[in-house]
Amino acid sequence: MKRPVYRTSDRAFLAAASRLLPRGAWRSFVVGPETLLRWHRELVRRKWTRAQRRPGRPAIDPETRNLVLRLAKENPRWGYRRIQGELLGLGIRLSATSIATILRRSGLPPAPRRGPTWRQFLRSQASGILACDFFTIETILLKTYYVLFFIELKTRRVHLAGVTRNPDGAWVTQQARNLSGDLIETGVAPHFLIRDRDTKFTRSFDSVFEADGARVIATPIRAPNANAHAERWVGTARSECLDWTLIHGRRHLERVLREYVEHYNAHRPHQALGLRSPMSRGDRPRRAAQGQDSTSRHPILGGLINGYGLAA
Repeated sequence: MKRPVYRTSDRAFLAAASRLLPRGAWRSFVVGPETLLRWHRELVRRKWTRAQRRPGRPAIDPETRNLVLRLAKENPRWGYRRIQGELLGLGIRLSATSIATILRRSGLPPAPRRGPTWRQFLRSQASGILACDFFTIETILLKTYYVLFFIELKTRRVHLAGVTRNPDGAWVTQQARNLSGDLIETGVAPHFLIRDRDTKFTRSFDSVFEADGARVIATPIRAPNANAHAERWVGTARSECLDWTLIHGRRHLERVLREYVEHYNAHRPHQALGLRSPMSRGDRPRRAAQGQDSTSRHPILGGLINGYGLAA
């Protein structure tokens, strides 16, 4: 005779019946007493066993994971902190370590680090400090253009002063006057101006800011780290924009720089600002609908750079 196969409900019924009958009557059961007792112990164990959450952090939402991969693929030069800042702007909080884990498991290598980290006393005294510098750009026809810019150390806001092929003292002084007027209109009153010892910064240039109550500080010779914020911005502008663009002439260069500076000031997150942009106002959105369908992409400079926001 083939041995009967008991279902779970059969085992529960026999185990319950065994408690209602004396032990001597257990002989009527097909199974032995030790089997009935084992089945009963199993019923007791199931009664007092509750579902337990797996140890560790909760799993990352698949839509969030896909969004991280999307940002990394569409922006191959973005690092973990850069992606984290973009996600914060979308109302999604995710650690840089989690982002690194997602990219590593998907076979995406990390973006290269650009530039060293440094600490200076200027960080604690950034309020009221303005820095300026020149950098050069070569066009397709190898014509050299000089770009003059200013940066507020506290807010990291960049002011594009002008572009020229002949940055003489008169031109530089006029750009200083233009900036001084703009700062007065916005209520910014710098107490210090940091510049290098380039001969293009003449005495008349210094006088413009001294008339507004600012003290001009010239950096030591061959000490670029003394004006590190300006040097850092030049590196950022080159690595994110200018190194990937062929410039035709002055007007083209001005248009590219204006669009990039507008993106830099209004949208790009900064580590020194808690991953906020220089001109950010108010709190970040607490929650946002996650996923690719709820995130809109805003191409900048023809898609060279991408900005992201919540879809309306």
